[in-house]
Amino acid sequence: MSESSISKSTVPKSRGWFKSSFSNGDGCVEVTLHGGIFVRDSKDPAGPVLRFTDHEWNAFLDGVRHGEFDLSQRPHGETGAAH
Repeated sequence: MSESSISKSTVPKSRGWFKSSFSNGDGCVEVTLHGGIFVRDSKDPAGPVLRFTDHEWNAFLDGVRHGEFDLSQRPHGETGAAH
């Protein structure tokens, strides 16, 4: 990730943020694609925002598509945290 958090002045305003249609409304993230890929916690829209490059975002999406983040496939008790 190129930046872990960015200043509020460089974050797009509230227009254009969306979340997955699979969202149940609790514990979700929102994404906007205006001038970069920005991700925030939907419960805290004024909080920290992550910014990703196109390359970083596409690598993440490829991982999702290939099941790399499928928690149901992890051995019981494994969280995925670095050991």
